[in-house]
Amino acid sequence: MSRAEIAIVGAAETTRMGKVPELSQTGLHADAALNAMADCGLSPADIDGVATAGHDVAEIIQYLGITPTWYDGTSVGGCSFITLVRHAAAAIATGLCKTVLITHGESGRSQNRGHRPIFPSMQQQEFESIYGPLFPPSRFTLPVMRKMKDDGLTIEQLAMVAVVQREWASHHPRATAHDPITVEDVLSSKMIAYPFRKLMCCLVSDGGGALILTSAERARDFPTKPVYLRGLGGESIEGPMISQMESFSSSKAFRVSGKMAFDSAGITHADVDHLMVYDAFAHLPIYGLEDLGFVERGEGGAFIAEGHTRPGGKLPLNTNGGGLSYMHSGMYGMFALQESVRQMRGLSPAQVEGAKLSVVQGVGGMFSAASTAVLTNQDQW
Repeated sequence: MSRAEIAIVGAAETTRMGKVPELSQTGLHADAALNAMADCGLSPADIDGVATAGHDVAEIIQYLGITPTWYDGTSVGGCSFITLVRHAAAAIATGLCKTVLITHGESGRSQNRGHRPIFPSMQQQEFESIYGPLFPPSRFTLPVMRKMKDDGLTIEQLAMVAVVQREWASHHPRATAHDPITVEDVLSSKMIAYPFRKLMCCLVSDGGGALILTSAERARDFPTKPVYLRGLGGESIEGPMISQMESFSSSKAFRVSGKMAFDSAGITHADVDHLMVYDAFAHLPIYGLEDLGFVERGEGGAFIAEGHTRPGGKLPLNTNGGGLSYMHSGMYGMFALQESVRQMRGLSPAQVEGAKLSVVQGVGGMFSAASTAVLTNQDQW
């Protein structure tokens, strides 16, 4: 029998999401952080560890009036916040701090940034941008088209990812897009970069979120229902250039981080009740299903198209609607974590009945990095 060591005790998103022109990126961080503190009854004086990505961690610390004994500004793209959960857990476990705040804020729509994103890398600029691909829609086309050729992924299966996730989003009052869509709607939406149509691409939103972690022992004293980390999760990086992937049909970083997380948690795929896979574009849940080992290579598209991940399916996936329908600020991983926490607390508007274990998997860059976390509402196993 093993006992949980680290718990999430506070979790919240910004008060508003979608279009929030009155708040800067720093303001979005602060709004989310204060909401997460209010969620679990803490104040800035109670926080001694701070982590964030895509923003100067020192600025967030000073703005909130926190004096930390540990901080982390690791920024590897949208999965950074899943990575930071792992780093925070290690810091707490080794006594570097007791209570960690992880913040995210991004003015993706209103562009009140004050900071520039980490992309493109120098290698991307030197070796890839000169050939035309400048933004994620055009960079992600290369692996997807190869996967369609090698593994038989169809354009209709890509469209079904958006259709199914819109079904989940319809349950969430805070989701940006609620109206049902069909495969025909997706395939008739504006072409962005083949094979991506507009409805296969993520939203562009303002918003943020925050988490508060502490030891499982201390978590018993909080008013919120703790969500425990099962194991320490996994993280990996393959490299910034999508043209240099080991395989265009599979993400090495996905495979490495996923196996690490499953091994650390001591779980099998049959133990997973709920799954969140970062979906900046419609192909990513398909890669996630395959590279995490839920289905064989080449079977992810059909698995979703057959209805296994939709409401009532055997593997609920992206139950908030994902980056395609819920929200996508630019670095989406925090929102995947928020929905996982809601599911483990039993508070999601699209609640999976009886869910005890959730896996969160994220991508950073264009298959550059990956992080995987395993969350549970059980304190021992």
